[in-house]
Amino acid sequence: MSSHEFVRAGAGLGRGLGGMVVTAIGYRSEGIPPTLHRGLPSPYLTLIFSLEGPVVGGVTPEQARGPGASRTEIVVGGLHQQPAYIAQAGSEAGVQLAVHPLAARTLLGLPAGALTSELVTSGAEVLGRRAAEVRERLCEQQTWEDRFATLGTYLRARAAASEDGAPVRSEVAEAWTWLARHRGAGTLTGLAEHVALSPRRLTSVFRAETGLSPKQAARLMRFQHARNTVVRSVAVGRAPDLARVAAECGYFDHSHLVRDFRQYTGVSPTAWLAEECRNIQAGGQLYGEEQNP
Repeated sequence: MSSHEFVRAGAGLGRGLGGMVVTAIGYRSEGIPPTLHRGLPSPYLTLIFSLEGPVVGGVTPEQARGPGASRTEIVVGGLHQQPAYIAQAGSEAGVQLAVHPLAARTLLGLPAGALTSELVTSGAEVLGRRAAEVRERLCEQQTWEDRFATLGTYLRARAAASEDGAPVRSEVAEAWTWLARHRGAGTLTGLAEHVALSPRRLTSVFRAETGLSPKQAARLMRFQHARNTVVRSVAVGRAPDLARVAAECGYFDHSHLVRDFRQYTGVSPTAWLAEECRNIQAGGQLYGEEQNP
């Protein structure tokens, strides 16, 4: 019999991190047939500590299933515009964190823009030997509460050790806050005026820090909001009204929403929901959104 478990960390893991970790979810699946999972783009960095074998994936289904697949027990993923394909075995377990991209310097030791050359990067290479030791401890622990506490302690130690590092430019930080407040709506001109930079200069410094232009980040935020709205409907047993979701999330119309879904998932909203229905019902696929002030 197959089973899926998703456990969301409480506030304790993020205590003292000032919003640098947006969500943290422990997951475990057993007795499932081998399948291909789509890791979707989001406005957050992905940090995964696998509690079993390596996470196996690629930029295409063929790569994920072939000899050229990436294999790493600690995954660091930057901000991207396409799904990552993950080859899932019969059982898997791990902890997945959504990390704020402007916290990359503090928690990962490099700007988020440095992570865009590869869809997935080995976390051990980015974080060093201590991360591998933390993963071993997570594997030994028996409860999600203990694992979340271990990760919280580890991340707070990294944050404390990087206090003297290079800060994120204030204009970039304010631009991200503005985009998050508007959930991806608004214009580049309006954003540039808000942070007192020209659109070209803003795009340059924003891309250097995050790896995306402000327009690309805005689209990801809008898509994230739409996806979470759809997931919430399915989680309570309601068929989502995609036309209403499109209107509420700032899309021109239903077809505009479908085009974004196809870009970020590779399939239509209906096809994606069919693939993920079991995970959604088990409590997966809902990622946090930054709180509006």
